[in-house]
Amino acid sequence: MLPTPSMSEIPASRPPFYRQLYVQVLAAIALGVFIGHFWPGFAVTLKPLGEAFIKLVKMIIAPVIFLTIVTGVAGMKELGAIGRVAAKAFGYFLTFSTLALVVGLIIANLVQPGAGLNIDPATLDAGKVATYEHQAHERTLTGFLLGIIPSTLISAVADGNILQVLFVAILFGIAMTMIGEKAQPLMTVLESASHAIFKLVALLMKAAPLGAFGAMAFTIGEYGVGTLANLAGLVATFYLTSLLFVLGVLGAVGWALGFNILHLIRYLKAELLLVLGTSSSEAALPSLIEKMERAGCRKSVVGLVVPTGYSFNLDGTNIYMTLAALFIAQACNVHLSLEQQILLLLVAMISSKGAAGVTGAGFITLAATLSIVPSVPVAGMTLILGVDRFMSECRALTNFIGNAVATVVVSAWENGLDRDRFRAAMAGMPLEPTSDMQEVVPD
Repeated sequence: MLPTPSMSEIPASRPPFYRQLYVQVLAAIALGVFIGHFWPGFAVTLKPLGEAFIKLVKMIIAPVIFLTIVTGVAGMKELGAIGRVAAKAFGYFLTFSTLALVVGLIIANLVQPGAGLNIDPATLDAGKVATYEHQAHERTLTGFLLGIIPSTLISAVADGNILQVLFVAILFGIAMTMIGEKAQPLMTVLESASHAIFKLVALLMKAAPLGAFGAMAFTIGEYGVGTLANLAGLVATFYLTSLLFVLGVLGAVGWALGFNILHLIRYLKAELLLVLGTSSSEAALPSLIEKMERAGCRKSVVGLVVPTGYSFNLDGTNIYMTLAALFIAQACNVHLSLEQQILLLLVAMISSKGAAGVTGAGFITLAATLSIVPSVPVAGMTLILGVDRFMSECRALTNFIGNAVATVVVSAWENGLDRDRFRAAMAGMPLEPTSDMQEVVPD
């Protein structure tokens, strides 16, 4: 067993508790719930605070991903290493995304959360989900693949399309690798730009408590705590299933690699609270990249795994899709045979890929899946429309934790995990930034 770093190697000082990001975000969430419950009319007007923060973060995501991937890929020096990391990452994504779908399917059959509602599909207002269904029909496989290619080299970053940024950044990094030493001056510029971008992220994250406060106040003010009453069974089942997946499945993965999943959750507590407050895992993407590098994961691996995971490793969204689809079928008294459930799973395996980590993406993806599987009425989605906002938070949290675990796993497979540093991070010891990064968020 590798030795744990001594305390002499770790900075001893911690900021006061009230200056720690997770404390500030937690207080903001609590205040948002309080305001939303007692002054719902005023709370609804606070929605722009959450939206503004999400826009601030999304503004910086494209350059963060581009610079991280380009410098990471170019730093590998060998094209074979790039392909090897990508193959391992996508192998992991496919395995555990499929497993998440299966878990949702099994739990839905065991618990039967929609049984007994006896809803007549003809009485449902399909107009409420018309917008989502329209967006779902646009998510064809051909359209998805063509959508990865941007109109121009620069438009990918300008438009902020994550998959397009990934595509351009990987190609650009490969090109820099192929020209070798001639790319070194540009590499120096990009690394300097990366430092500046992460410092900008640090500045933006200071507004995280304000964004979490506005988003949570709006959610409670608009929908109210009581909106969970009618569909409490579905919501509880989804939360418990996600918890089972995180602690059971991902926990077993962590155990196999020698770390405790609860320690990883503690290490990422500030980011998880931010995700909870905003219902968007994308809000914490830049911080996750920085935190995983700081914990000892190789920069080149982090740069490939984290951004691609946000589109291809959505464990929470996958659990939600099969669970919600069977809930709708059960509520409308639609019996699905084993063959139909397997078809649903196979369709979901495809439709779930490429969903962005933002609020509402899971609902749109579910609409895309149901539109291909005619046995389950798409109009049945009106049954869960009212509580989808609450389940969105759980989807985002599960997606986020899943991508953090994936990063550690692929780093370990690549011998790119600093075990000493990672063990120190899991033990809760404050760590200085590595030599090639700036500090982004305080613990």
